[in-house]
Amino acid sequence: MAFGSLSLFRALLFLSLTASALSTRPYKKGLSPHFYDLVCPQALPTIKRVVEAAVQQERRMGASLLRLHFHDCFVNGCDGSILLDPTPTVDSEKLAFPNNNSARGFEVIDQIKAEVDRVCGRPVVSCADILAITARDSVVALGGPSWKVRLGRRDSTTASRTTANSDIPAPNMDLPALINNFKRQGLKVKDLVALSGAHTIGFAQCRIFRDRIYNDSNINHAFAKNLQSSCPRMGSDGNLASLDPTPAHFDTRYYNNLLSQKGLLHSDQALSTDESTLKLAKSYSYDYDAFWKDFAKSMVRMGNIKPLIGNQGQIRLNCRRVN
Repeated sequence: MAFGSLSLFRALLFLSLTASALSTRPYKKGLSPHFYDLVCPQALPTIKRVVEAAVQQERRMGASLLRLHFHDCFVNGCDGSILLDPTPTVDSEKLAFPNNNSARGFEVIDQIKAEVDRVCGRPVVSCADILAITARDSVVALGGPSWKVRLGRRDSTTASRTTANSDIPAPNMDLPALINNFKRQGLKVKDLVALSGAHTIGFAQCRIFRDRIYNDSNINHAFAKNLQSSCPRMGSDGNLASLDPTPAHFDTRYYNNLLSQKGLLHSDQALSTDESTLKLAKSYSYDYDAFWKDFAKSMVRMGNIKPLIGNQGQIRLNCRRVN
């Protein structure tokens, strides 16, 4: 019995030391889906539970949380910089044009961080990883595909409103500008078309699509006329329109809209202006499996944009502030 107790003690001690080492050592090989398996196995289920509750309370929140991950990764990599509040030393990305009075879901991220730190017993899960996991769980909560999120990102200690203004894809971009924008992030044309499918959920503000519905020629006349009733030439900037007919369900209706010139944003409809991107949009419009598979792969690739790993950055105690 004494020998058995001693063996059990040694086994538990080994697991404890292994978990501690895994939580602090640099991951030289990059990100891994199993990063928190030993350190905090309850981390991912906890995040999923909070995301599901938030989306159930407000279906629009799923798209908002997914968008936070996009806008984070396109500004100096997936490092949680979008979450930092403005301070005398932090030029907050929340104040950048693509995010100001638009990006939302920060309170949900705060709740997730508090819950994860509680179940883990200490801050071991980065805010950048929370964004990546939350994006996946939001898509799943709205009926979309799942994928293995690679983890081990650390959090930035800086933010850049200037870079956010220049590097987050703008809704008025034409196709060449979009292709170049994604290329600068190491993403391909296929990634552009697949990731644009994120607009199968959520809404956009009148100020974002006003120019398209009054000035673009490649737009369905009845579609534009209907939108003009709630988005006049002046005022009502915050009025919302859905990005596709089913904004709370992750489906392929976004691509169907593009084929009938009903893309809400100029940058959406731009995908129909070249045969290479139009061919992909057509295939995704009727092939759920192809879209889901490519979207998941592209999300993983986007999540790999310049992560901070090892001893880089930090694990924030509060996602809104540098430690």
